[in-house]
Amino acid sequence: MKNVNLYSLSLVTLLALSSCGGDSSNTNSTVDSNASLSHHFINVKILGGETTDAGYTSSTHAYSQPAANLKDELLDLHFQGDTNFETSFIGTNDSQNFLAGLGPVQNNSNCNACHQRDGRANLPVLEHLAGLDSYILQDSNGYYKLGDTGMFLRISIENNTINTQEKNESNFWGSPIAVPNFSDQLFHRGSTGVRVDENNKTISQGSGQADVWMKYKYTTFTYPDGESIELSQPLFFVDNPYDAPDNPNKYNPISIEDNATSRLFKEDVKLGARIGMPVYGLGLLAAIDERDILALADVNDSDGDGISGKPNWVFDKEKYDVCKKANDCKQNPPLTLGRFGWKANTPTVAHQGLGALRGDMGVTNPLFSMENIANTDLLSNYKARNPNFSTYCDSNTTDANLEFSQAVIFYSETLSVPPRRDINNSDIQAGGLLFEQIGCVKCHTPSFVTASNFHSFSRNGERIEELENQTIYPFSDMLLHDMGDALSDNRRDGDALGNEWKTRPLWGIGVTQVVNPGAGFLHDGRARTLKEAILWHGGEAQGTKERFVNLNKTKREQIIKFLESL
Repeated sequence: MKNVNLYSLSLVTLLALSSCGGDSSNTNSTVDSNASLSHHFINVKILGGETTDAGYTSSTHAYSQPAANLKDELLDLHFQGDTNFETSFIGTNDSQNFLAGLGPVQNNSNCNACHQRDGRANLPVLEHLAGLDSYILQDSNGYYKLGDTGMFLRISIENNTINTQEKNESNFWGSPIAVPNFSDQLFHRGSTGVRVDENNKTISQGSGQADVWMKYKYTTFTYPDGESIELSQPLFFVDNPYDAPDNPNKYNPISIEDNATSRLFKEDVKLGARIGMPVYGLGLLAAIDERDILALADVNDSDGDGISGKPNWVFDKEKYDVCKKANDCKQNPPLTLGRFGWKANTPTVAHQGLGALRGDMGVTNPLFSMENIANTDLLSNYKARNPNFSTYCDSNTTDANLEFSQAVIFYSETLSVPPRRDINNSDIQAGGLLFEQIGCVKCHTPSFVTASNFHSFSRNGERIEELENQTIYPFSDMLLHDMGDALSDNRRDGDALGNEWKTRPLWGIGVTQVVNPGAGFLHDGRARTLKEAILWHGGEAQGTKERFVNLNKTKREQIIKFLESL
């Protein structure tokens, strides 16, 4: 990772790191003011600049506060977006009410279901839910069927030809290739009448394109000092696809070797689990100057420190609509630096949010007007049985209109980042110093200053000045890093390989489980605690993890306390 002084690019200087070897006997002392340069973030309380309300205390709604500097009509727009964010779409769009625009298949019915109180989602606590939810079933082998949950599976096809293709319009500039007759996301829930037999009688009640079953795998990690910790990993299994249906009440394992007929079970199909992530502070991340992020990239590890941040250049639907109209996409490829999603696979808040509206819920909108299962047999057959159901191609209208869409995106852009807590606590200050010393800030870059010309889809391309020129502390470089085989999903997403993930911002992470006690960390929610999340780090983060592991227990706890203060 490059260690760059970027004041000229309005980025707070990335600090040099010490390697931090053994332990000091004075584990509870306060931080020596001459021992580190990390005071620029250790003593900071306000993480989101003027958008953060310094007096706001932690609560279950810590992530749901509007930016403190919003006024008048912008505050009204934010609250309208809040209402839209929590709106549940109630059925397919065969009525005059656009709120009936829930897709025939979906993963959930409202934004809040996957971003609970604007924070992380959680996997179901399976042993508690079995038998209590009509969608949560347990079979005799301990597999649980997912229903109403904040997770889903990304799906795509890959082969050597696809992986080496130049980005162009035929492959949507390197986007994941949808599984034929399915999509690029697996929709495990379905509305009534989606799956029927030859007599038009509903079968597989609640099933969408296919069912998803899961179980947990547990391992034990032991620190050098003898402390042990249990690690959990969710394992996901696909069953009962609509193109080769079977018993929806039991997991029926099918492998490639079984000559499975479903397209989902072919060897070139890759799957990756995803869980809902926090949505606060997104506008500030969008407002960071692209040059400041790229200045941190070191794809070939030219400085030899083992850290090689990598940008993900991804398809940008907003740019595509412009170049398509001008017929010059070849000359002006619709590619933008990815900033959002677990793999930095989306470029803007609008692309991320409205892509999820259409993707997760099947709610078409001005940016994504096609159904989430467009051009599939499942949709064609559903339309044939339901003549009142219309798609954008049929009616030239979308389920969510422009006003609804812009308000919900503005809401996501203007949610405040909560302030830090207990910053003068000696253990928290010591933990901040250790956080830097063991190398965490090489990827979790403490701060940026946002640009002075942030324009957004939510404001018809106008600026949101309240997000500009703010000193912010997201603790992320916004780049991709190799996180090791243990976290790999073996699936590409743009330029991101299976083992590469975007550095997650750490601001606000300390109240994650205050907002949602069941929330998990990492892309599939496997880590129940921050300690577990650290222990799953590998790849470029292996050295930093080992330095954490080799600290004594007091110092490990100080780092956790520092993270909990963010």
